[in-house]
Amino acid sequence: MTILYDYEDSLYINLTNKCPCACVFCIRKETDHVGNSDSLWLDHEPTVEEVKKEFKNFDLNKYEEIVFCGYGEPLVRINEVVEVAKYIRSISNIKIRVNTNGLSDLIHNKKTAQMLKDNIDAVSISLNAPNKVKYNEVTKPKFGEKSYEALLDFATDCKKYIKEVNFSVVDEINEKEIQESKELAESMNIPLRVRHKN
Repeated sequence: MTILYDYEDSLYINLTNKCPCACVFCIRKETDHVGNSDSLWLDHEPTVEEVKKEFKNFDLNKYEEIVFCGYGEPLVRINEVVEVAKYIRSISNIKIRVNTNGLSDLIHNKKTAQMLKDNIDAVSISLNAPNKVKYNEVTKPKFGEKSYEALLDFATDCKKYIKEVNFSVVDEINEKEIQESKELAESMNIPLRVRHKN
């Protein structure tokens, strides 16, 4: 069972396989691993203690950052994310990032960005589309229509509490939609990164 795995200059934490989306470009449909990791499908969700123990096998000085991002939406387990981040803070001052679909408020039925304050340095939010219709088509969120607004609200909240907030889109959408996504991101004063599907 792979809890921590490295990819390029980052060490990734695989906390859950649960996700409220079924994105058309999701890597999970094509492979069970990333880089040189073993399978990222978990036989159970690791406890905070199991994650801490796993850190003993890695030299954090080798990495630029630690990223909560596995084969699920990390903020499904936001309390554990915060606990693990506090543990990382206690042993290192390495940068800590969360890759998220931005639907944490809907998952937990409350505002959640503030919970990440002081524990997380950066949040990368999958914007995925420039509008609600395209977003639902590409991301297929189980929360339906209200998902896109919730994502934008979460991003706005993150800016209040977290130093670095970014959006990303995958080049699964067309050039015009990528351009519209850039304009939306600019209007919110959030940098946008275009990710390549493969």
